[in-house]
Amino acid sequence: MSNNSVFINNIWKNGDGAHFQSLNPANNEVVFSANGASAAQVEAAVNAAHKAQKSWAKIGRDARIAIMNNYAEELKKRADEIAITISKDTGKPLWETKTEAATMVGKIAISTRAYNERTGAFSKVTAFGELALDHAPYGVMAVLGPFNFPGHLPNGHIVPALLAGNTIVFKPSELAPAIANIMADSFAAAGVPEGVVNVVHGGRETGAALLASNLNGVLFTGSATTGTYIHKLFGGRPEVVLALEMGGNNPLIIWEPCEIEAAADMIIHSSFITTGQRCSCARRIILPTGKFGDAVLEAVIAKSQKMRIGTFDDKDEPFIGPIIHQNMAQNYLKFEQSLIAKGGKPIMAAKILDKGPAFVAPALIDMTNAHEREDEELFAPFAQVFRVDNFDTAIERANDTKFGLSSGLVCDDASLWHRALGEMHAGLINWNRPTTGASGELPFGGPGLSGNGRPSAFYAADYCSYPVAQQNAIMAQRLKAIGLE
Repeated sequence: MSNNSVFINNIWKNGDGAHFQSLNPANNEVVFSANGASAAQVEAAVNAAHKAQKSWAKIGRDARIAIMNNYAEELKKRADEIAITISKDTGKPLWETKTEAATMVGKIAISTRAYNERTGAFSKVTAFGELALDHAPYGVMAVLGPFNFPGHLPNGHIVPALLAGNTIVFKPSELAPAIANIMADSFAAAGVPEGVVNVVHGGRETGAALLASNLNGVLFTGSATTGTYIHKLFGGRPEVVLALEMGGNNPLIIWEPCEIEAAADMIIHSSFITTGQRCSCARRIILPTGKFGDAVLEAVIAKSQKMRIGTFDDKDEPFIGPIIHQNMAQNYLKFEQSLIAKGGKPIMAAKILDKGPAFVAPALIDMTNAHEREDEELFAPFAQVFRVDNFDTAIERANDTKFGLSSGLVCDDASLWHRALGEMHAGLINWNRPTTGASGELPFGGPGLSGNGRPSAFYAADYCSYPVAQQNAIMAQRLKAIGLE
């Protein structure tokens, strides 16, 4: 696999931009090292995408689906390589990156079904001729990928966009870039024509050059800060499609009646999986005051102390690995200190582990009596705890956020579930399941700062093409219909 940083017309090129490298967060070994794409190379990639777009759209729906099925087969061949590459880049355990590799393959069939269901075509004979509906691609889409699922999440934009007839310029996260080369090679091996998929590696300069180029759409998954910046950058330009998924400060309500050990497991899987680096992780745990809530917290503490944390290639496979970068680990410590200054009381203190500067312990802090709250998304195994006296207040606390991505209720009372379903403000609402259990068979997104109203996953087809309403008539038939013949 080449570390060259520009993939244009199915050829890898050396970058002319600033040098960058990604490090394995577990041991600081270099995983990827290259010069980023220069502004001129970004422009060349965008131009190649524009040149290829019309012919890619013209080959038709069935041909594009066949090529995407070939892509799925290419990913299957590379499944082990994909898993190991992502583990090295991100520090995630192999059990998780193997799941990501399989999800990348599964995305093709799901995206094809979504494309056919949500952007279908039909025609109807009328007195004057025919009414018809079809869908057309927008053109060239920039895809900006995140580090936490560096294969799966950009794949979830790229595949639907390609099925619709768009072409792609993909800039992966500079923190986890290596998987992008495997994806590009797989697209080429699957028969994707030259210029249809282009990859430009690099940091902020490369991303800025891409956003300043001649684009028809920007498909982004990442932080609210960056997503808001992109939204402002394209303000007043409605001709550019923006699909922004910007994370969440997600609530998880634990309420009686429910089994205490199961509730504790649900908190751990919701808040700490992927080292807390999923946008759907539970950041706010809402518990009743009293003995039940105390017992749940005690169970979480006990289970967290036994949690296996380590490197992806440890003999005893860990549940979680390191955080993506040691600087992020320092931010996690600073975040805890800011909450303590606001009146928070640590339940499980944030700390760096002896394993290395990017290995952190799961942390909880009680913010019930804080004089100020922090409504921010922290990508780390860290959750705020709020104790409340009744279910009405639990719902109010859950909705007390500017985000609206994911939420959950753990409780065996179906009547409370129906209340939560009707009253919680989030795009994903889970009952007795982790907040992180998002299905590709459903849309993924939510209100508030979690996005701009263009949910991804099964609904990604919606932002990759536009409907074309057709009213067709042979002139002689039309004249006869209106009595002029």
